[in-house]
Amino acid sequence: MAADIELIRREVAIPLGGDELPADLTIPARPVGAVVFAHGSGSSRRSVRNVQVARRLNVAGLATLLFDLLTPDEELDRANVFDVPLLAGRLEAATAWGGPAHRRHVREGLAGSYERLFHEVGIPRFMLPLRTDAELAAAVAGPHLERAIGVIYAPETERRSHYFRAHLSRQFDYVLHFDETRAVEPLERTAAWEEGEIAETFPSGL
Repeated sequence: MAADIELIRREVAIPLGGDELPADLTIPARPVGAVVFAHGSGSSRRSVRNVQVARRLNVAGLATLLFDLLTPDEELDRANVFDVPLLAGRLEAATAWGGPAHRRHVREGLAGSYERLFHEVGIPRFMLPLRTDAELAAAVAGPHLERAIGVIYAPETERRSHYFRAHLSRQFDYVLHFDETRAVEPLERTAAWEEGEIAETFPSGL
């Protein structure tokens, strides 16, 4: 049965700004969907088990994208395996790979998050010297919710996609807070970028 399935296989690269992640893409002639395999430590996109599972999915008409979350150099640093913002950004970059750039409005920080706490201070921008101010470090020790926005922002799954519990004073020596920023503009603007985010009331327009 597998021999009758026409498949397009190629090695591709997922762009990450100044770097890229190698990936293996397989597309059936008439795909009915797609499955992304993201591999962390202790495995790789070309492990026997993962390749066999992907082939079964290909026979069923599903396209597959297999990639490693870390580059070979990054894998040498064990700390990267537990860097949730880094890994989440890689996964989101892969799932939206090749799509047009969108300009999105970032929602207000959730209650109980560092972002909401800093916003309520009422100062547009400030620095927290956590390494040299023990009292300040203790005040923001947490745990509190921390938001990480990487290549892709998914407000529809905000809590699950971008927030995790963290102890800020254990992560950083210094923290810079900017209460409001603007989007980095792409070199090539698309229609989606120029139009901005669709209103939450779409299509009623109310």
